[in-house]
Amino acid sequence: MEFLEILKVILLGIVEGITEWLPISSTGHILLFDELFPMDCSPAFKEVFLYVIQLGAILAVVILFWNKLFPFGLRKTQTEQGALKTRLTVKKDIFNLWGKVVVACIPAAVVGILLDMPDSPLVIAITLIVYGVAFILVEKWNKHRTFKTQSVAELSYLHAALIGVFQALSFIPGTSRSGITILGALLLGVSRPAGAEFTFYLAIPVMFGASLLKLLKYGFAFSLAEFGYLLIGAFVAFAVSLFVIKFLMDFVRKHDFTLFGWYRIALGVLVISALVLPPLFA
Repeated sequence: MEFLEILKVILLGIVEGITEWLPISSTGHILLFDELFPMDCSPAFKEVFLYVIQLGAILAVVILFWNKLFPFGLRKTQTEQGALKTRLTVKKDIFNLWGKVVVACIPAAVVGILLDMPDSPLVIAITLIVYGVAFILVEKWNKHRTFKTQSVAELSYLHAALIGVFQALSFIPGTSRSGITILGALLLGVSRPAGAEFTFYLAIPVMFGASLLKLLKYGFAFSLAEFGYLLIGAFVAFAVSLFVIKFLMDFVRKHDFTLFGWYRIALGVLVISALVLPPLFA
């Protein structure tokens, strides 16, 4: 493994860990980064790498929210003879949560199979701007609203399905999976903390499924260097995600998403400028 390539992998892991959870489009940032600093590898491996490092980000969600996601537990009970017996318990509320997650993931699964959108910088830039404006307008509207759903537990199956429809739009490069699901949740009257938390849960099956499909398509035929790149990228994405998820959950309790909307617009304008200005001065 060459030092320069390892540095690119580390930086890509950092970009993934930050942008996967913030509503600013991880795919868009990673593709734009790769345009500036392309990895020296085959196109097939690069496609797999950009998906597989997401597994590190997913692991961060599982660890941080383990108590809210794992539906089984152990409970000690006393028998008639006075002996202690350990029994397996099932947490029905967590099973109910996973039911909502499954319902919300169905639209994305269908669209992901049928839709293949181009990932050009122009498409990314336009989408960044469009949803940046959407965030600003929705948050302006929210200043005069009271959120009816304050927690994930209060989320109905209908709302979960509708959030899933919004999530399906994330296959358009530059949209942001977390961003569009949070935006949909806000429109449905779900509070910012609940919307952000639910989008973390949705990431587990969606991102795991996408990564697994890419791995199966590639055939696990990695060289030793490529396998090392995957491990490094996933580990960095995992470590960074631990901090970013905690930051976002704290941020949304005190602030709205207007700042991210302006960031998206600024980045989109910057990308379009970079595409337009060179030809003008060529």
